Amino acid sequence: MAAAGDGPWLDDAAGRLVRPFTVSNGRTEPSIALDLMSQVMATGVTPLGYLGPEHAQALDLCRAPVSVAEVAAHLKLPAVVTKVLLSDLVDCGALTTKPPVFHHNPTDRSLLEAVLDGLRRQL
Repeated sequence: MAAAGDGPWLDDAAGRLVRPFTVSNGRTEPSIALDLMSQVMATGVTPLGYLGPEHAQALDLCRAPVSVAEVAAHLKLPAVVTKVLLSDLVDCGALTTKPPVFHHNPTDRSLLEAVLDGLRRQL
């Protein structure tokens, strides 16, 4: 029996009925570079040609800016498969993408020390 809202692609007992790489036609390389934190957003352009149900779901999720990681989580697909689907949508003009913006220095010593202190408290 399918879970509510998941359609025919998921089964409570068996899990995903369609294997993830079937969704991307076996492709494992997106046509553009996408980081998990890259932001994607729908452009309003209607894609030409056939797109699968996952493409439509991804496009619907991207009405507002959203990260690639969030789209993968909502679609319940591996990140690499999600990147292929999103790159298809970028290629046809239906999505736009923006690399992640960092407002801090990721190698800031005080930040790394604070993370290390937090990890030590957890252990």
